Amino acid sequence: MAITNEQVAGHAFLRGLYSDGYFPDHVVDKGKAIMIRLCERIEAERPTDVASLYALAQAATEEFNLLEAEFEAAGSEIETVAREVIAEDFWFVASAYGFQDADVETLIATRDW
Repeated sequence: MAITNEQVAGHAFLRGLYSDGYFPDHVVDKGKAIMIRLCERIEAERPTDVASLYALAQAATEEFNLLEAEFEAAGSEIETVAREVIAEDFWFVASAYGFQDADVETLIATRDW
């Protein structure tokens, strides 16, 4: 499914991780795919309230939880810089889809990182 939201379609997800050699691109690519799938789900399911958005975002957060092992296997981890970059992209997605009132901590409440 192609993303139709122009703001999202033109966004460089996890840019801060790609620009830091500590984070292996092949693992960051998987994180980017998680963010794109989140956007696709939002466009397909069209949540009408912030609680519905939280459910979608928290499911994507759980995918990032699973990705932590791959970061570790590659000699990296989801640490302070990564947490902030990922959280910022979750906020960007919420905002781009009209949920400016979403709380970023609630968006990623299921995180283990």
